[in-house]
Amino acid sequence: MSRALRILLAGILLLGSVMSLSAAENAPLVRGTAITDPDVLKRLDQDDVLTISRLLWPERNANFPLTNDQLFAWLPQLRDIPPAIDAEFDRYIARHKAVSPSETIGVGDGFDVQLFDRLSLKSADTRFVLAGIVNRMDRAYVSQESCGEIRLIYRLARFGPGPDGGSTATRLPMTLNLVMKARDARQTDGSGKPITCAELARRWLENGDWQSLIGSRTAPYDAMIDRIETNIQISIAPKSALHDFRSDYLLKVFKYDPATKTFVESTLENQIDRDRILADDALRHDFKAWLLELANLREFDRGTVQIPEQYLAKAAVAPTPAGLDGSALQPEFGLVEGERNSDPVFTDDDIVGALKQAAARGISMENIRSVAGFQRRLNDVTCSGCHQTRGIGGFHFPGVDWLTEGASTATIVPASPHFVGDQLRRRDILTAFATGKHPDFSRGFASRPQTRGSRELAGTEYQDGWGAHCSLQNAGSGTADKSFTSWTCAKGLTCQAAAASNRIGMCFIKTR
Repeated sequence: MSRALRILLAGILLLGSVMSLSAAENAPLVRGTAITDPDVLKRLDQDDVLTISRLLWPERNANFPLTNDQLFAWLPQLRDIPPAIDAEFDRYIARHKAVSPSETIGVGDGFDVQLFDRLSLKSADTRFVLAGIVNRMDRAYVSQESCGEIRLIYRLARFGPGPDGGSTATRLPMTLNLVMKARDARQTDGSGKPITCAELARRWLENGDWQSLIGSRTAPYDAMIDRIETNIQISIAPKSALHDFRSDYLLKVFKYDPATKTFVESTLENQIDRDRILADDALRHDFKAWLLELANLREFDRGTVQIPEQYLAKAAVAPTPAGLDGSALQPEFGLVEGERNSDPVFTDDDIVGALKQAAARGISMENIRSVAGFQRRLNDVTCSGCHQTRGIGGFHFPGVDWLTEGASTATIVPASPHFVGDQLRRRDILTAFATGKHPDFSRGFASRPQTRGSRELAGTEYQDGWGAHCSLQNAGSGTADKSFTSWTCAKGLTCQAAAASNRIGMCFIKTR
């Protein structure tokens, strides 16, 4: 066995001991689908078991996490990430100055638009802290061979001296996800047999199996690495006479290249490059033809579509709050007829015609049953559109805050309502894998979870309780939009308009 694998397998023994103590404490909704126990995450991080540096550089002698100045200087795999992020910042600043020349932009409270301090990425006082582990075997439809993904989520934090000789830690608005394949095809169990998706799912549902996360003796460790995803709160603009409060989040993806052993800038999955498509007649024609082709339209409806790279962007900025009404803050705005664009990619007739053709071929649509449904799916299938949906300030998983125990500013919950509401679907897929059934990978809209017949979410903010999204009747028509007719409110609540939109509202207590 290699020295690197001995280090990693030693980590398994430590992790197994903590997991046995914490398994019963895991919230039922995330059982088998996520690790959010602060004690487990703290120990894995502080004992250098699942830090970024240990996973990407397992043969190193040190047994402590690397600070960011060391991380990016000592690990050649990461060398392309900081300059790619710098380039996005430069483009963002240039765009802002062109659009809003009267507003100042820079790092610090003295600016109208306050930028994230990029020096934090290269500082000796900062490092990435393990904030959560998320099982995404529900994404096995992307690559059946790998059985989906496991995401290790790290939050950037600044450390400094505290009172009485102690130290303080402050979480910064950036997450980095190290995305691993759930398994490598060459991975084996203790008897030498290949580990199946069914076995993997059973281990997660029972108690978590960490050998499956970090590989086995027979699989090269870097064969498990897929990509790094970054999410940075690139700027904050406090409320002023010119605009309401706004916060922008920069999303980037870096795919791992095993040949060069580096992370290379890549397109974001399903992040439609709206501006480029609208500006290129040939591209818009091809994109429309591709998406409305019945096989692709069906996967689009199910939420499992994989849009080809030629239509995608390598970066996205997700402004929040974006609101319920259509606006240029939403990534699909302008692609569909009626959104203040005289030359859209998709007309109402295009969409209605495609839906009629699907029905004639016996293809049942689960979510998209109207133009409004098509428009909503076009928005939430993108990375930035999904991050605008019931997220916590642009993060669906800001992570467990085990650094600031007792602090009034600590994050109380690790994830957004969208994340929590989706756990039943994810667990349903794990259960199907574990019992040898073919999973149903479909998902509803990001703002309304699928319950798959379960009533665990009934009466809660995630499904039909106070604050849940619900269906309003179309103004003047007296009929509800077919894409949202099932979006009802629990007894005692009523669906009320939360914005000018005449389709989607929120569940509130009835008032006289």
